[in-house]
Amino acid sequence: MRIGAISRDAVLQALTEYDDLGQDEFLSKYGYKPATGYLLLHEERTYDSKAIAGVAHKFDHGRALRPDELIGGRSHAARWLARLGFTIRSSRSPDWTRDEIILACDLAMANGWKRLEFDDPRVVELSALLQTMPIHPEELRNELFRNPNGVARKTVDITCRHPSYTGKPTNGNALDVEVMNDFLARPAEMTEAARLIRQGIATGELQSFAPTEDEEFGDDFSAPEGRLLMRRHRARERNKALRKRKITSVLQRGGPLACEACGFDFEKVYGFRGAGYIECHHVLPLHVAGEGRTKLSDLALICANCHRMIHRRAPWPTPGELRATIEKKHADDRRAAGFLARPRRAPNEQMPNP
Repeated sequence: MRIGAISRDAVLQALTEYDDLGQDEFLSKYGYKPATGYLLLHEERTYDSKAIAGVAHKFDHGRALRPDELIGGRSHAARWLARLGFTIRSSRSPDWTRDEIILACDLAMANGWKRLEFDDPRVVELSALLQTMPIHPEELRNELFRNPNGVARKTVDITCRHPSYTGKPTNGNALDVEVMNDFLARPAEMTEAARLIRQGIATGELQSFAPTEDEEFGDDFSAPEGRLLMRRHRARERNKALRKRKITSVLQRGGPLACEACGFDFEKVYGFRGAGYIECHHVLPLHVAGEGRTKLSDLALICANCHRMIHRRAPWPTPGELRATIEKKHADDRRAAGFLARPRRAPNEQMPNP
């Protein structure tokens, strides 16, 4: 569903039809079920957000959307309506993100991978911190959002998946296990990631980073440090002044503006349109680079394809490591091509005498 495909006026018309027919007849007419995640609030009445969004489509485009056409997760229609200025309230807390689970895992590890109770001061402190994080919009939070009971429950979901746990695990989710395994494999890095998230929230720095295009349009990136630190990492990479300084330093040394991983040169391929263009990649993740000033040696010039391949899966390879992968793939292809090109003997053919 394309954001902005319906208008506020169309939503108001759908609300009027909902009021005229009543909930049961309205939902039955268009094949929708009652909302279980998000409700639209309008003039002190509540409405099924997904059904309203789907039916509003009729008033702008001639037909209502079927329920299966509203794809993208439980909050998809709710976000669409919220962007049009309507008030949305969640009937359940949104799913935990990687950033939040990193903080919960860090607390569980500090507690010896043992569960924590809701009245533990550390749980209360984490609950307050999670409620200030700029990840979930206000309209998608309910009155129980990340309260101490929920935070304590998350530590149970995490600790009961630890290898040393012998009891029956809770349902939890796959991301709990993924992040916990990251802590077990790289405890120092993950602890530092948790520290940087905490620090960024406390100082307000991470509050200022808006979602990136990659988040909005099908994120194909792996963010081992969490979404918020990834936003800051990308902000560093997109710093125009740093990028210009890096390009200038390469040109002053007489080097080409070619990808440090695959060698692609935009000007050679695209002519004047590609002249001076290349992307800038911050080689070190933030838990390694720290909070100091970014040095030019921390940056690499790479093409868009290699940039995405680096960020696609953790741990991120350096441009040199990605180049080695590319070269190995080319060598393997050449060997395979050479093997296929060799003449083959017939089954009964005798080998020539030396």
